[in-house]
Amino acid sequence: MNTLLGRRSRTLAATTATAALALVLAAGCTSSDSGSKTAAGGVELVKAGQLTTCTHLPYPPFQSEIDGKVQGFDVSLIDLVAKNLGVKQTILDTPFENFKTGAFLNADECDLAAAGMTITAERKKNVDFSDPYFDATQAVLVDRKSGITSLADVKTKGKKLGAQAQTTGEDYAKSKGFDPVSFESSDAVLNGLRTGQVQAVIIDYPVVQGWLKTKANADAFKVVDNLNTGEQYGFTVKKGNTKLLAAINKAIKDAKADGTYKKLYEKWIGPYDASATASPSAS
Repeated sequence: MNTLLGRRSRTLAATTATAALALVLAAGCTSSDSGSKTAAGGVELVKAGQLTTCTHLPYPPFQSEIDGKVQGFDVSLIDLVAKNLGVKQTILDTPFENFKTGAFLNADECDLAAAGMTITAERKKNVDFSDPYFDATQAVLVDRKSGITSLADVKTKGKKLGAQAQTTGEDYAKSKGFDPVSFESSDAVLNGLRTGQVQAVIIDYPVVQGWLKTKANADAFKVVDNLNTGEQYGFTVKKGNTKLLAAINKAIKDAKADGTYKKLYEKWIGPYDASATASPSAS
């Protein structure tokens, strides 16, 4: 999901930071602004009765709209946080570039951000990250007819490489001397590959896992490289929001301890891999 908010810090050139795409998609039931904004544990919320999560859609299997409802691995984990706080989670779809700056957190539009975000030192300057909850790698996905057998082969054969704008995947490609075609979302990246705009893409492996579950995709495309870039995903809060950060970390820890994390992983991502359960020490 790269310079990371981990694989995703995209520049939506035509979108301003103030245009929050005021499309609010409920991950659960929304609640009225009336009442106390203080939840369990003394956590202060931007809106009474709800935990407001900023994300950027779509980014399956972490968050995407399914049957009119935003669902996914990230959404399910933050639902656990909301439950512990005694509130419901709501989702606000926002431009990705704002995750890097923490703009919507600082403006009290959201309580936290969850978007398959890679933890990076640069991003830590603007936001506070939770403990890592997922170890992620980048995949090189190609058209089977392209004859490409590796990332290096893309350059050797003079093929076009695509990546999501301002993500760690795009950063990695540039660090290897590529000038990748930039797309604004993971769906756009994959569509670019499908339609022949590019012949190979660098994209988060969990996204590829889900995409290749469809037989038509698996028949036409394949992974030729898996790049272990040492990336870990984390959720973010406004700097200094220690109580909410503690609540998020507790929910992650408890989910790993009681088996909930494993169940959610298998539901949204695929066969459980213990190496994906990032440990706090790894960050």
